Amino acid sequence: MKKDAVALATLLATTGVLHFAVPRPFDSIVPRSLPGRRRTWTYVSGAAELAVAAAIAHPRTRKLGATAAAALFVGVFPANVKMAVDWRNASPAKRAIAFGRLPLQVPLVLWARRVAR
Repeated sequence: MKKDAVALATLLATTGVLHFAVPRPFDSIVPRSLPGRRRTWTYVSGAAELAVAAAIAHPRTRKLGATAAAALFVGVFPANVKMAVDWRNASPAKRAIAFGRLPLQVPLVLWARRVAR
């Protein structure tokens, strides 16, 4: 497996597992506009990350998985915006994390697209 694909699959698998192992931080950034329980969205997004990681790990499904990863990174952007809004008055360190996540989505999408090629 290509080095980029391994790293991307590992990142997604790790965050996917964290959604189940430590769901509370993920619950807190689920946009209020989504229907249903926040925990449900946390678990659904964690399962999606695990499924995408598995798809990237297998050569026959890597292109599809990486394309799905790019879409997933775009799809979770509203959660990052919510975090930035919620943390706008937090400590400088928390604000740096929250606002730093916003532009980080761009290289993540580009990384996934590179793996898809």
